[in-house]
Amino acid sequence: MSVMLIVIIVLALLFDYINGFHDAANSIATVVSTKVLTPFQAVMWAALFNFVAFFIFKDHGVAKTVAKTVHEEFITLPVIFSGLLAAISWNLLTWWFGIPSSSSHTLIGGFAGAAIAHGGLNAIQSEPIIKTVSFIVLAPMVGMIMAFLISLWFIYSFRKGWKPKIVSLFIMVSVCFMLFHYVETDPSKLKNYHDSYIANVVLESKNLKWLLLTLIIVAMSVFTMILGSLNTARATHYLKRFQLVSSAIFSIGHGGNDAQKVMGIIGVALLCDHSIQSIDQIPNWVPLACYSAIGLGTLSGGWKIIKTMGTRITKVTPFEGVAAETAGAITLFLTENLKIPVSTTHTITGSIIGVGATKRVSAVRWGVTISLLWAWILTIPVSAILAATCYFITSLF
Repeated sequence: MSVMLIVIIVLALLFDYINGFHDAANSIATVVSTKVLTPFQAVMWAALFNFVAFFIFKDHGVAKTVAKTVHEEFITLPVIFSGLLAAISWNLLTWWFGIPSSSSHTLIGGFAGAAIAHGGLNAIQSEPIIKTVSFIVLAPMVGMIMAFLISLWFIYSFRKGWKPKIVSLFIMVSVCFMLFHYVETDPSKLKNYHDSYIANVVLESKNLKWLLLTLIIVAMSVFTMILGSLNTARATHYLKRFQLVSSAIFSIGHGGNDAQKVMGIIGVALLCDHSIQSIDQIPNWVPLACYSAIGLGTLSGGWKIIKTMGTRITKVTPFEGVAAETAGAITLFLTENLKIPVSTTHTITGSIIGVGATKRVSAVRWGVTISLLWAWILTIPVSAILAATCYFITSLF
């Protein structure tokens, strides 16, 4: 293992750590703003479930997508080094100013920018870039629509009578039916996994993800059946408890999505150094180190961004917190299943906007939202330019 490779691994894990405290607000902003947990309790909670994702996400599809951003022949250790330097710099800068930009897009933009500086535009694979860029818009939209629908479902469930109960029962049965449709039992049907043990591990991971989503929606369905019989104080009490569950599921999605991006970068560095022969051969210590780093980063907190996410976009109540976190978690689980690297920042922001819009459109502070949108749009090109500059400077030595 070369010195440059060791430096890159250290930088990648440092980026993962920074990603944790930069994106800590994504997992805990609504829990803190609704006073379900204190800030310290919230980061402990989120960090724990960031690491729990290590035991759930085993197919590493997002890591492979990130690794395929650049054509293999154009990947060098200086390219990876420059991309990481740029990503770390932009992440720290946006964290300092309390801007919830995407750590994911920072990393991908940095990797792509350094590769372009090295080999021109031909160095980039268009498909993963197009997927990533398209989900700058699609991820928050999906989160927003889901949060809007879940919020309406909750609001409707507060009504008396049997109709809201029928709706909740229908949702519960539909979700259970979908689970049985997607659950797979034959490992031989999994492509790219010739080893039966690895195929079984991946199979269990995929089924566990669907099971988690099903359990939380079934629990919500059962809960909404009794909402109509509760007064406001009692309903708020139970919603605060339920928010612990939704926050935990979102933190699992956050850890599973974001840690994999760094895994992809370390994977291509090992591939470039000939330590492995294929990205499918990422050693076990890599995911373990990445999930640990992002968990420790979350534990360090990110108080500047919490204020923006938890209070400045719209005022969030416990039931809206549950709706936003559940919608965000569903979006992250679905996109991870599609092997698409998305921004947890964009996803939860869209979800918070969705719950705000159920009250009235003016309840969302659109001035703040537009400022966030500009940060999202600029992240990839700015990171790419920074990385290209780092690469040109590095190539002088």
